[in-house]
Amino acid sequence: MPTRRAIGLALPALTAARAAKAQAPFPDRPVRVLVGFAAGGATDGAMRAVAPRWGELLGQTVVVDNRGGAGGNIATEAVIRAPADGLTLLLGTIGPMVVNPVAGSLAFDPMADLMPVAPLVFQLGVLVVPAAKPWRSLGDLIAEAKRQPGVLNWGYSGIGTSGHLAALLMDRLAGIQTVGVAYRGGGPLMTDLVAERLDYAFSTAPPAMPQIESGRLRALAVPATRRAAFLPDTPTVEEAGLPGFDVGNVYGILAPRGTPPAAIARLASTLREALGHAGTVAALRRQGLEPAPGGPEDYAATLRADQARFVPLVRDAGIRVE
Repeated sequence: MPTRRAIGLALPALTAARAAKAQAPFPDRPVRVLVGFAAGGATDGAMRAVAPRWGELLGQTVVVDNRGGAGGNIATEAVIRAPADGLTLLLGTIGPMVVNPVAGSLAFDPMADLMPVAPLVFQLGVLVVPAAKPWRSLGDLIAEAKRQPGVLNWGYSGIGTSGHLAALLMDRLAGIQTVGVAYRGGGPLMTDLVAERLDYAFSTAPPAMPQIESGRLRALAVPATRRAAFLPDTPTVEEAGLPGFDVGNVYGILAPRGTPPAAIARLASTLREALGHAGTVAALRRQGLEPAPGGPEDYAATLRADQARFVPLVRDAGIRVE
């Protein structure tokens, strides 16, 4: 048994070790960001464009970890169950954060179980069709859907994604009946669209732009309130004939509830700085993405606004996540 003297001599060393650990710089290990969709889509492209500079500023590698499936729920739950130490984060989108909680029975609540760190990028999608299809405008596509109810099909990279919501909104506003086909990410979806196994899709820009530029796909409209800088001659859906159409989407970073405020603050400040770096901005804009620098409050406000916009649509459309 240790003597009182031995214990007394050990206490200062133990206290010093604890103090050193408490003062260790954050992060002291690589930071892992889980992306809830397959590689090749906008979420994956956005995170990989930002990760190198963010990692330099943090002094640790930022690892992008694709955990596709269940409309983003697999990655979301994994982050919620992770230690609240700021080392495991989630790339958040409207699907897992806003849509899935009202479209299915989940064992967790993303809005309650996660903490906003910062917004990441603003993503503008584009309505595209294979170049071999005869449709030259949104009006042409809608006319064909009305001529053949329940025949035209479209792809989406997960339940509750912006592409999913956009197609459902078009069905409702245009009074058409079409068939949706779910994919694990934007990359696999694009492969089938280019191969003409799909008629159209509201795609994110990263996988769509190379195909548009190569002439394999044709852009018909942008599903937001403003035209996209990367497609200045392509009208918005509203300009093309469907008023009130807006499914613009902000991606952001979230951490498990209980993550220390100091860790959140450092993650947010370094991410904001990374988004202002010329190389990062250029990498994002090549994919049709715009930096959305801000802090925890900014991303929290975005999520609340998304709830107000999309929850009624999800309920009206009867979207269910199994």
